[in-house]
Amino acid sequence: MNNIYQPIKAKIEKVIQETPNIKRFVLKTSEPFSFSTGQFVEMTVPDVGEAPFTPSSNPADKECFDVTVMKVGLVTEKLHQMKEGDTVGVRGPFGMGYPLDKFAGKEVLILGGGVGMAPLRSLLLALLNEPDRFKRVVLCYGAKTPDDVVYKQCFPEWGKQTQLEIKRSIDRPAPDWNEEVCLAPALLEKVKVDQKNCVVVVCGPPIMMKFGTIKILELGYKPEQIYLSMEKNMSCGLGKCGHCNVGPYFACKDGPVFTYDKIKDFPGIWD
Repeated sequence: MNNIYQPIKAKIEKVIQETPNIKRFVLKTSEPFSFSTGQFVEMTVPDVGEAPFTPSSNPADKECFDVTVMKVGLVTEKLHQMKEGDTVGVRGPFGMGYPLDKFAGKEVLILGGGVGMAPLRSLLLALLNEPDRFKRVVLCYGAKTPDDVVYKQCFPEWGKQTQLEIKRSIDRPAPDWNEEVCLAPALLEKVKVDQKNCVVVVCGPPIMMKFGTIKILELGYKPEQIYLSMEKNMSCGLGKCGHCNVGPYFACKDGPVFTYDKIKDFPGIWD
């Protein structure tokens, strides 16, 4: 993109209803576009506004990319009203994604909650692109109810991957649910990994990330082993507006992926 302030056009190729309040949009841009897993884009809804979203698709796919959107405000509500064939604007990609080079040769333990599974889906697909590069992948994912589980149609296929172990939970018992019933961080006690040769990736609602990180530390992991996706108010994407500061850093420029040791001593990181 020549002008980082000017969005390029993207056509909505497909809309998938993931949960009652979450939709996945498959976008095809008018110009070549690529991203690294964990980076984000600013998406413009015409005549409404702009908001940041982390692509949730495989970064190896160059024809289209996905964004997964929860309806929580003006921009997302209008986006949920849009149909296949409609056009949005896209700026980016921005920020620093997941450092896959540092994950190489290690076990990757992923803790996700709710719509936080969006960037984690991209990460998971990127890891599965190169199964011989990573020792093992363990996904722990929690949602409030079975209806709130995103990417339901993906889990059966993921379950066939020999290098991937999946644990899922919901917050309270529900009919026809035969998997774990607990808060997402509790799933960490139900898997076994090589702690000394492991990284832990966390993404989800701030309260889940906070207590998930506490649980990870209690289990004996070091702060530098923990990678957090800090989705702050990344309004400009360029570190200019100052709305997404994490201590002396900007989530849009220095993140959104940070190791816990880098930000743990700053106040308000979970706000």
